[in-house]
Amino acid sequence: MTDIADWYRTVPQFTRYWLSATVGLSLIARFGLLPHYYLILWWDFVVYKLQLWRIVTAVFYYPLTPQTGFHFMLNCYFLYNYSLKLEKEQFQNKPSDYLFLLIFNWLNCVLIGLFFELTLLMDPMVLSVLYVWCMLNRDVVVNFWFGTQFKAVFLPWVLLGVNLILSGGAFYSLAGILVGHLYYVLKFKYPEDTGRPSYIETPNILKQYYPDISGGVYGFGAAPAFRRTNATNQQRPAGRSLFGDRWGRGDVLGGN
Repeated sequence: MTDIADWYRTVPQFTRYWLSATVGLSLIARFGLLPHYYLILWWDFVVYKLQLWRIVTAVFYYPLTPQTGFHFMLNCYFLYNYSLKLEKEQFQNKPSDYLFLLIFNWLNCVLIGLFFELTLLMDPMVLSVLYVWCMLNRDVVVNFWFGTQFKAVFLPWVLLGVNLILSGGAFYSLAGILVGHLYYVLKFKYPEDTGRPSYIETPNILKQYYPDISGGVYGFGAAPAFRRTNATNQQRPAGRSLFGDRWGRGDVLGGN
């Protein structure tokens, strides 16, 4: 139990909250502590009876049965693996930006779910986050079933094909790909192609609650410029390094 607790504390906070809510709510419904029909997304109940909690619970809840258990575990694996990678790599020092990604994708999954009468949103939400990671790491080679390997850019479409074969339908996966692509284009692709600011920026209120973390390495392999404090400049003699070596003056490219 200590090992599990230690592992749990190492999971980044938003991935930890998301995974915990998914497993917890699904188990609560599985054991009958909450009726499942209170947790799914139904247009009439949301719009006409204002049961707004459904737009949240539909993302976390997944029915656990002998037929769906494997698919649920697979979704939890992809949720943990690729949400963790995004939060620890691309958004390492930008927690509010990652939270905004989750909120943006969630809202679009809800809109698609209401319009197309999708009652469960776990599949599209997980695949939307996976898609963003795959686009930002398109040339990374990923491992899949039976030792197969291919570039990350193809992974969302492979999963869509697997769902099409196993479940006979892949609209949930396609919805997730569309949502992830929308975020990727507006946040990364459009500014990269045009040199203009992105269409979506993290609201200031999220920045206030989860401010950016200064220092360390953030982004896509580029280390931020290191800024020395005035106290450091005063304590360090001219022409010497922190270790007393005569290296001359210069800017520190990175530090631990």
